Amino acid sequence: MAKIAILTDSNSGITKDEADSLGVSVIPMPFTIDGQEYLEGISLTQEDFYQRLEKDEDVHTSQPTPGTMMEYWDSLLSDHDEVVYIPMSSGLSSTCENALLFSGEYDGKVQVVNNQRISVTQRQSVLDAKQMAENGKSAKEIKAILEKTRFDSSIYIMVDTLKYLKKGGRVTPAAAAFAEILNLKPILQIQGEKLDSFSKCRGLKQAKSIIISAIKSDVEKRFGGIDEAHPTVWLQVAHTHNDEAARQFAEELQEAFPGHSVHVDPLSLSIACHIGPGSLAAACTKILPEGMQPG
Repeated sequence: MAKIAILTDSNSGITKDEADSLGVSVIPMPFTIDGQEYLEGISLTQEDFYQRLEKDEDVHTSQPTPGTMMEYWDSLLSDHDEVVYIPMSSGLSSTCENALLFSGEYDGKVQVVNNQRISVTQRQSVLDAKQMAENGKSAKEIKAILEKTRFDSSIYIMVDTLKYLKKGGRVTPAAAAFAEILNLKPILQIQGEKLDSFSKCRGLKQAKSIIISAIKSDVEKRFGGIDEAHPTVWLQVAHTHNDEAARQFAEELQEAFPGHSVHVDPLSLSIACHIGPGSLAAACTKILPEGMQPG
């Protein structure tokens, strides 16, 4: 049986310590802040990131260079037969496209997975890939399964402030001011490639109600229905610098789905850079028979 390495990036929310525990590898995502480059989880902590974001420092997302990716692949191939690399969604970054291009130099030993995931859903793909490798699947088989099921997840994000969407040109100043007057908060959705508008709400209570209803609809219409005895989905809650509220939201989500556990993680800093602190998100990911239970 081939020895397969599983590699992802820090957009998955998997820290270096967690990666070591799981037996996977993580490429830290680079950020440029006031002209200086930092690496997520290495030279840039979550706390540092939000402090600098709230100070209105010039924060930009970046991506690993082809050289960095190839260094990881070469290192892993020194004691593995194959590598499965699961980067963030190709709809949100060109990292995946670049990886697919340069992986062609490795004669099939590096399989790049384009399965349109980020944050907690990307993390679940990593867990599934790890379990499939342990079950004897080849890197090519793992890639095929993860890409076939690429749309079997959803993330819904309630944005607490429009400041950063306005700063990035995603909403106009007039629309942001109007929303602030009416206490309107957008709910965004990632279901496949893009970060799209899903709904609007007034306040946190309504936002959570809309998100839970959306997840119930996905579970019932797309993922095989609700079964307390045999759950069909993994449930996840994520946040941007809002851990206490996220834990409370997880309890509410669990009440709506008895018998289901809920994993809680910070949202990717690549998303946080565009939506700012205070956001809450919930996600559902269809369970793969070949996959792994979240740890």
